Amino acid sequence: MRKSIAPAERLAITLRYLGTGCSFEDFELSYHRGASTARKIVQETCQLIWNYLKAVCIPEPTQYIWNEIASGFLQNTNFSNCLGAIDGKHIRIIHPFDTGSLYFNYKKIFSLVLLATCDSNLLFTFVDVGAYGKASDSTIFRESELCNKIHRNTLNIPSLR
Repeated sequence: MRKSIAPAERLAITLRYLGTGCSFEDFELSYHRGASTARKIVQETCQLIWNYLKAVCIPEPTQYIWNEIASGFLQNTNFSNCLGAIDGKHIRIIHPFDTGSLYFNYKKIFSLVLLATCDSNLLFTFVDVGAYGKASDSTIFRESELCNKIHRNTLNIPSLR
């Protein structure tokens, strides 16, 4: 049976990868961990960090907060009943092995797409990362958690004022 990798080492590997952008093969020498193990550690650790910080840094708005957001847009932009500004951003990546053209976008680069909304003070209210670079804006939105929550009516959005 293999000895488990301590949380402190998992965090160190993840922070080194995120901070330096080194290859996963670099961990074979410095941490005596194979590239596939390092890759899995980084993916799992990033997911755990995201799962925890998402609720802390970008909590799901309550009806009160939605009303505050709408008031902010009305005051700052004269847009009534506006609950956010939405946009997508292509994040350049190295072509993932064996993915064909899934990540190849119209800018002729490989990318993931970050979809986000913000309030009138430019604070994020929703973030969805990971759509394929080749996907259109409408497809990315249609397949996002935000769109799913809108259709399921689970966002606590208040009635029009």
